[in-house]
Amino acid sequence: MTPKGHKALDTELRLLKSVERPAIIKAIAEAREHGDLSENAEYHSAREKQSFIEGRIKELESSLGLAEVINPSTLSGSIKFGATVTLLDEETEKETAFQIVGKTEANIENGLLNIQSPLARALIGKEIGDSVEVKTPGGTRDYEILDVKYS
Repeated sequence: MTPKGHKALDTELRLLKSVERPAIIKAIAEAREHGDLSENAEYHSAREKQSFIEGRIKELESSLGLAEVINPSTLSGSIKFGATVTLLDEETEKETAFQIVGKTEANIENGLLNIQSPLARALIGKEIGDSVEVKTPGGTRDYEILDVKYS
C-alpha cells in the first residue's frame, strides 16, 4: 500500500470510530425511546447502519494491520508497485497514466490501477519503450510504455 492509501484508510477509520459510531449509538437510543421495537423502522434502520459501520471498522483495522507501506519515491528502474506509468494505446493513439497500487486503494477513475488487474500484471517488470499485450474481458489491447515515474 502506498503512504497516501494508508493515510486515507486511517482517516476513514478514525472518522468511523470518533464520529459515525457515536452518532449511530445515539440514533439507536433515540429510536428505542419511540416504543415497540418490532415495528420501529428507525430502530431497524439504525441497527443496520451500525452493523455496516462495525463491519467496515473491522475491515479497515485488518487492512491497516496487514499492510506493508511502500514509498514509491524510494524506487526506480523497471515497472513495479507504486510506479506511475504513461501508456499509449496503439490502436486509438490515446495516452493514459496509471499508478499501480494495492487492491484497497485502487480506483480506475482516479488513475489508481489495482496491482492484480490484467494490465498491471502485464506491466510489471517492463521498461520505457516496451510494448505490452493485455488480454482483457473486452479483448486484446496493445500498449506502448511512454514513461515510468516513482513519486
